[in-house]
Amino acid sequence: MMFTTDSRRRSTLTSILILALTGFASIQLTAQSLNGREIMQKVDDNQRLVSDSAFNRMQLSTCRFGIKDNRITCAEKPRVKSLESVGKNYGEAREDSKSISIVLEPASERGIGMLVYSYDDTERDNETWLYLSALGRVKRIASSNSDADSEPASVFGSEFTTEDTETGKLEEYEITVLGETTESGRAVWKIEMLPNKTRAKKSRYSKIINYIDKERFVGLRAEMYDQYDKEVKRLLSARVELVNDNWVARSLTMMNLVTNRLSNMAYVEINTGLEVDDDFLTQRTLTDVAFREAELDKLREQVQ
Repeated sequence: MMFTTDSRRRSTLTSILILALTGFASIQLTAQSLNGREIMQKVDDNQRLVSDSAFNRMQLSTCRFGIKDNRITCAEKPRVKSLESVGKNYGEAREDSKSISIVLEPASERGIGMLVYSYDDTERDNETWLYLSALGRVKRIASSNSDADSEPASVFGSEFTTEDTETGKLEEYEITVLGETTESGRAVWKIEMLPNKTRAKKSRYSKIINYIDKERFVGLRAEMYDQYDKEVKRLLSARVELVNDNWVARSLTMMNLVTNRLSNMAYVEINTGLEVDDDFLTQRTLTDVAFREAELDKLREQVQ
């Protein structure tokens, strides 16, 4: 049988189309075959990459909010804080982390700092220390919220808590893919996370519903529920950008639906792959101003 030039061209184009469709189907099949735990593990892994050997600058804004023209807006002048944060991952799988965040502005709060050691191992509680410059002392923050009258620690007076910002310990949850939907115009998995008995003693949430971008493995929305199955907080992500080959949400808004207050954490700068001294990620950095500023200057020079 003889083929003309046109028939050969059509045959070639058909082969390319088949390969392209097969590859796309393979990608789709791989994505669809992931279970809830595997999806959330990829989300966690991506978040760790943003904080590994990293020096970031953030702006934290908090206000009482309302709805105007179907948009969420501040109903008062927001309180704005500028922060610098340094982090590094540890362990064989780089799943543990140490991070420290320092307030730069306003001047009245300059030097307030938070040091966090996070462990992926469910047998180890995370450790958090808060330094209040006005008092000149370091306070250890309890990791467990087993006391029903206690509240999880706020991150610099915002609506974010230390529980909201941690990664790892996925073994403490029953994770289920509830289905697929859209969020902010993106195809997402809707994933439910139910804490086990151990986690329930440490958490204010009876369940968390996550909306995970199927292509970029970034959480676009999270709904937190109390023991009465009432949504009490909501996290919305925006400005998802590719940073060092990793998708990152550069704007995180936590809405407290009980108090009608919200906080926005905006990443002004994200710098990874830096040389971070292990000694910097210790309590000394919280209390020793000269040491802290000297080490921060070294990091600033690396990103200039």
